[in-house]
Amino acid sequence: MSKTILITGASRGIGRSAAILAGQRGWSVGVNYVGNKAAADQVVNTIISAGGKAKAIQGDVAVEADVLSVFKQAAELGRLDGVVVNAGIVAPGSRLMDMDADRMRRIFEVNVLGAYLCAREAVRYLARSRGGNGGSIVLLSSAAARLGGPGEYVDYAGSKGAIDTLAIGLSKEVGPEGIRVNALRPGLIETDIHASGGQPDRAQRLGVTAPLGRAGTADEVGESIVWLLSDASSYVTGSILDVTGGR
Repeated sequence: MSKTILITGASRGIGRSAAILAGQRGWSVGVNYVGNKAAADQVVNTIISAGGKAKAIQGDVAVEADVLSVFKQAAELGRLDGVVVNAGIVAPGSRLMDMDADRMRRIFEVNVLGAYLCAREAVRYLARSRGGNGGSIVLLSSAAARLGGPGEYVDYAGSKGAIDTLAIGLSKEVGPEGIRVNALRPGLIETDIHASGGQPDRAQRLGVTAPLGRAGTADEVGESIVWLLSDASSYVTGSILDVTGGR
């Protein structure tokens, strides 16, 4: 069955993979991006050539007005069936005692406030009491939520701990609306996010320490996201799924 999905932060990394995999199923995908329009357009073109429908939608998830606009534009593709709350940032590795407030504020604005705003809007569009069909919300957490990110980014880890809690609480709140809410915790995955944190080789360097002996790929996480969006996971809600190679 064809679905209409919105994915935040879909111009690169895990969001990009999930968007393309959804498009390959013939789904319609809202491809949200914050700054790189060319990358978002490339994802859109890939989805269209695979037989799906797609639209690039600019917006910063940390800005409420942007979030409202992103959802409104995504709904133009069709009535929403699922939302992937994926957009997130990390900062260069640092100990907490060396972090300034501006860094922490930006991490929490995007990763926590942004996720909560997107989850709120997702419920408003999907809830049966609001005229929606129900559906699936997939929240992107991180293995850092349980590992803590010591010496690198305890701020980022804390922001992802909030996502785990959101998945548990919101799933109980909106189950009666026909909405499933799950979080997915990727481990060391080969994406651009490590470069933005100043360690482009981090996944390859540390991936060998995972029980499976390697870093994961964005497509491996994307497959799990698409499964959580699909009807194949229809009785799964309030779950936190580790995609970490056993780490």
